[in-house]
Amino acid sequence: MTTISSPCINWCDIDPENGYCFGCFRTLSEIADWSNLSDSEKLGVWETLEVRKSQAG
Repeated sequence: MTTISSPCINWCDIDPENGYCFGCFRTLSEIADWSNLSDSEKLGVWETLEVRKSQAG
């Protein structure tokens, strides 16, 4: 069984402009729901984060 690691880097501060964490680029709901997500859902969040990071520059 594979465990998908959390993207958290312990820099927890939400950007008021876009609602994303400055550290991991997740939304508050993605952070709160992380432990309840399936592995496929977690992988989906990871894919979304890559897009958000690239858009942030």
